[in-house]
Amino acid sequence: MTAHPRLPGRLAERVEAGPGTWPQVGSEIGFHNGYLTLTVDTIEAPDGDTHPRVVVRPRRAVGVAAVDEEGRILLVEQYRHPMGRRMLEIPAGLMDIEGEAPQQTAARELAEETDLVARDWRELVQIAPTVGYSTETITIFHASGLEPVADADRTEREAEEADMAHWWVSPDDAVAACLDGRIIDAKTIVAILAVART
Repeated sequence: MTAHPRLPGRLAERVEAGPGTWPQVGSEIGFHNGYLTLTVDTIEAPDGDTHPRVVVRPRRAVGVAAVDEEGRILLVEQYRHPMGRRMLEIPAGLMDIEGEAPQQTAARELAEETDLVARDWRELVQIAPTVGYSTETITIFHASGLEPVADADRTEREAEEADMAHWWVSPDDAVAACLDGRIIDAKTIVAILAVART
């Protein structure tokens, strides 16, 4: 590797984070329920100093980039209380059923939130959207070969999900919505960019 000719840092042909960790020398649970645990961990720096770090530890999650035969991506619109507003997102959910594989969770969430099943599945990407304070990882799948769930087999959605709207958007329009601030959800932005790139 060579230094940048004018600015701090090094030039890289293929960037990848190196190995290394700071040892955890203590941890206290501050909160726990069925969805997440919050801990206050103490880590030790290479110089021996210790530092407290609050860590949110949710269950793993999945997201689905459902794409129709015309290349349009499906977005769900729903109210998100932490943000205090309605949001545009890909279908997604927590891996909250013991023993369920990520793709099974993705298929279940797609059916529950959008009344769709998919014939073809492939993993697009895995993301860690908030690495500064959370262990959350989200595996995003591409789903195609879509068909509607039979009326008798559809999930009765509750709470915020009962108020969902569904939108089919072209990749170009979806990218534009990410770049102009209409879509700000991290997993959705990553999914849209991945679909637009492929």
